[in-house]
Amino acid sequence: MNIAIGIDLGGTNVKGILLNDQGDILQQHCIPTNDDANGKWKENVFSMVQYLTGVSSGVVQVIGLSCPGLADEKNKCIVHLPNRLSGLENYIWEDQFHIKTFVINDAHAALIAESKFGAIQGYKNAVLLTLGTGVGGGILINGELYQGNNQRAGHFGHISINPYDDERSIIGMPGSLEYAVGNYSVNRRSLGRFKTTHELVNAYNENDAFASWLWLDMVRKLALAIVSFTHSLSPEIIVLSGGITQAGDALFKPLQQFVDLYEYSPNHKKTTIVTAKFKDMSGAIGAAAFAFSKM
Repeated sequence: MNIAIGIDLGGTNVKGILLNDQGDILQQHCIPTNDDANGKWKENVFSMVQYLTGVSSGVVQVIGLSCPGLADEKNKCIVHLPNRLSGLENYIWEDQFHIKTFVINDAHAALIAESKFGAIQGYKNAVLLTLGTGVGGGILINGELYQGNNQRAGHFGHISINPYDDERSIIGMPGSLEYAVGNYSVNRRSLGRFKTTHELVNAYNENDAFASWLWLDMVRKLALAIVSFTHSLSPEIIVLSGGITQAGDALFKPLQQFVDLYEYSPNHKKTTIVTAKFKDMSGAIGAAAFAFSKM
């Protein structure tokens, strides 16, 4: 039985799994990241690998590491991630673990998890959107992850919904999807009334007029983005993941209505929109699956 370690390195937690090549999670573990300016957080990643190696019933053949940022062309390290996880950029994990190790963007890892074992298993062309603090994603073309030039593919949060909006994303895009949808901007978009998307959705469900306007405006912008991806990439299926999908029907019912309004669907063949199968462990699962694919 082939065994891989999958690590999801986030700003809050380090999540790890042992995965076999059939997609079975043999063990899983979670510890705080303790992100700090001196890079001591790396010790927690080492501890995670040591723990999983120790409890494995077989030999670990490969390690996959999922984290924010842009990976290099060989998926050996993250080459660009400003202002977070000091020391991560250009750090070659394989040199420390002495096991073949492949590094991948966290949203790309989520796409692979869904493709290999989740909601888009069996599909050849798909798009995944992560809707949380910000907005990310991944693209599946002919059954393969498309990483693109400089591994930037799938950064859907930085498309522009309104180029005349003065609000800019973290990379400078005006009127970005990330600002329109991301949890980080709710307080500003609601003029200080709501601190989180969760609070906004609760008010919407209680028929609050201001919350209803704000929420449905956000969902409409998300629908415009999704239809734009549909028209440009023509995927068979679009998967939504991340904390905002916990809104359930409050999200998916109006979203489908707006998509139906805008989508060009000859012969009435519409693009399927579903929620992701995997939640908190998708990055770790996808990282391990990606590592298996590189063996």
